[in-house]
Amino acid sequence: MTYSTDTLATRSRHVSARFDPILLVTTGVLALIGIVMIYSATKGKLTLAGLDPRYYVKRQVIFFLVSLIVLVVVSLFDYRRWEQLATAMYIGIVLALLAVLAGFGSTSNGSQRWFPVGPLQLQPSEFATLVLIVAIATYCARRPEGLDFRDLVRMVLMAGLPILLIIKQPDLGTAIVCTVILLVMLTVAGMPGRYLVLLVVGAVVVVVLAVNLGLVKQYQIQRLTSFISPGSASTTVKYQVDQAKFAIAHGGIFGQGLFKGAQTNLAYVPYQQTDFIFSAVGEQLGFVGAGVLIVLYGILAWRILRVAQMAKDVFGRLLCSGVFALLMFSVFENIGMNMGIMPVAGIPLPFLSYGGSSMIGFMAAIGIVSNVHYRSAR
Repeated sequence: MTYSTDTLATRSRHVSARFDPILLVTTGVLALIGIVMIYSATKGKLTLAGLDPRYYVKRQVIFFLVSLIVLVVVSLFDYRRWEQLATAMYIGIVLALLAVLAGFGSTSNGSQRWFPVGPLQLQPSEFATLVLIVAIATYCARRPEGLDFRDLVRMVLMAGLPILLIIKQPDLGTAIVCTVILLVMLTVAGMPGRYLVLLVVGAVVVVVLAVNLGLVKQYQIQRLTSFISPGSASTTVKYQVDQAKFAIAHGGIFGQGLFKGAQTNLAYVPYQQTDFIFSAVGEQLGFVGAGVLIVLYGILAWRILRVAQMAKDVFGRLLCSGVFALLMFSVFENIGMNMGIMPVAGIPLPFLSYGGSSMIGFMAAIGIVSNVHYRSAR
């Protein structure tokens, strides 16, 4: 009996060593918090409209369960094989983005972003970030001698095609995330600093030209500049941000209490279950609850960086670096947007915002990191 107990304990330690329990448990806790917050942010307005108050939360639970399966599959699929599939994945996501723009997807609020798949509305741009991470990591891993200016041009062109297609949808927020991923991964890959500065300057020039040529719509410009000059923002954008800030301010130190708070229960914050879910956390759980949420994201960042350091090869390290950029920039921008200190870019809060594509995409990203950890710990 003693032998059996020791054997089970040994196997448990081996499993714990191969899969990072802190990374996985933190991800699960964030997703469960998101389910509760989505229910609190939607039950009031659905009840007032005479609809099922559990409509959104039931769908989010389904998204969560599907994403768990995706996480497990990605965790077990040897990440080194992604390098062999990178070209096919890149071509596939470009074709998917083209298909959406060609009218094969569904349209909502003037945006063409989704493919209806049963109860899900899959958004290719959410998965384009992951494909871009794999593509950049593959290219850089195959340049052990170092990166030069020609490599910079090739990767800018490679990343530029899906970014332009995403902007065309329009989905400026995801395009910004892709740009940040490119910059962070090139930095980690050892791109010389002078070329990185050139990349940033070039990005600024492209933005200026896009604005002057009318490629960026006026409402997008207002959303991006609203935090700098609130007075010049459109009424809709100003109302969204103001109501989100009011909700957070009303939370105080300890919050109004779960499922309480006028801003949330009376649906004063538009799209609160998606882009402005952090305002529901701030109003109901207060400064303390919001602080705990940020600490959880900090733990997630710490574990991702730790796995990047553990990686046995350049490809694995770059994959983790790209996931880190994806998740942490999304957190920073979304929370800042809710507080009025960052532009309204439509970037979801990882694991908390309502949506099937974003949940599956973020869970797949954690699966990639878990996979690198598993292979590195063997």
